[in-house]
Amino acid sequence: MTVIGVTGTNGKTTTCFMIYEILRAAGKRTGIVTTVGYGANGRLKAPDEHVTTPHPRMLNRMLKELRKQGIDYLVLETTSHALAQKRVFGINFDTGVLTNMTHEHLDYHGTFERYVKAKRRLFWKSKFGVVNAEDGVARLFEASVPKFMNYGVEEGELRASNIKLGSDYVEFSICYRDFCTNPKMPLRSNIAGEFNVYNALAAAAVGLHYGLNLSEIADGISNLDVIDGRMEAVDEGQNFTAIIDFAHTPDAFEKLMPDMKRAAKEKGGRLITMFGAAGGKRDASTRAPRGEWAGKYADVIILTEDGDYDTPPEEIFTDLEEGIYKARFPKKDLYKIHNRSEAVRFAVEMAKKNDVVLFLGKGHEREIETVDGPIPYSEADQVRRELKRLKSGKSVAKKK
Repeated sequence: MTVIGVTGTNGKTTTCFMIYEILRAAGKRTGIVTTVGYGANGRLKAPDEHVTTPHPRMLNRMLKELRKQGIDYLVLETTSHALAQKRVFGINFDTGVLTNMTHEHLDYHGTFERYVKAKRRLFWKSKFGVVNAEDGVARLFEASVPKFMNYGVEEGELRASNIKLGSDYVEFSICYRDFCTNPKMPLRSNIAGEFNVYNALAAAAVGLHYGLNLSEIADGISNLDVIDGRMEAVDEGQNFTAIIDFAHTPDAFEKLMPDMKRAAKEKGGRLITMFGAAGGKRDASTRAPRGEWAGKYADVIILTEDGDYDTPPEEIFTDLEEGIYKARFPKKDLYKIHNRSEAVRFAVEMAKKNDVVLFLGKGHEREIETVDGPIPYSEADQVRRELKRLKSGKSVAKKK
């Protein structure tokens, strides 16, 4: 199999699915292994365990299963943990893709430099690299692979322009090298956010490397309607926009919030944002920065559980509030509802016409970690349930 590994702090799953759809649209037999599922030729299964890149025994079992289905290309989401722990040892990567690099998982890696080094292992194992030219570590990754192509909105061989953002889509034009002065290929992605322009460019670069033209690439990206928990728009006929996303890092909040604020403002609505933060041994230093980005752009903030593990929820809320109030966010528009299902209900019931409501942090996940163990939970199911309840005229949420 021709193996394409995708790594980075944010955007890995979305980029994987974009590459997968581009190759499939071009008629290539393609498989995929990501956080939200694995499979081939349009038939996906839920992951067998709660990790992005499985341990070697399970991963090789997946690859054997996919190979029996006759795939020629594999898109593999590849984490820093997997690279550091040699979970992908023995896999011959043809192409490595970098989405971006920001501070995350320092509770495991210790320093940002060690985190970067872990990610670079993918490029040391690859024959070709695709690099975000506008990322601070771009030159390091370009130097880690024999040949590369870079991309970006302002810099890179592959670029985007004429970006138009909607609450549930993004449109732009892409151009490549010498063609950037004149002919450009229009493209529409059903996955919203300017940050997904970068993900689309990364996927397009992979397509170009394997001989596809821009028209084929545009068709593949437009074929992708939804990814579980990745800017997933939920529509049950309500008069506002409801979006579920896995955003759980300061960088993800920084990229997401301005776009969604702009989309809400253009419609004449508010931006309502619901999120929490993990407890336990997770990196607590990311909590206040996330709170600050939300405080800068949201009109209403609802704090809730994300996965407390053994950390008191009050401690997590206090850390988040530190950043929220640093942004001079009005206290009257901040609500704290620890039970996540109740928080979803409250967000749905307070939403008005043309508002944009973001449900952040859980994405595709199917459980909430507590000190007593995991509790089954699906954000998509809960949001749909509350939207249907709202449509039926039943209102039970109470202000906390």
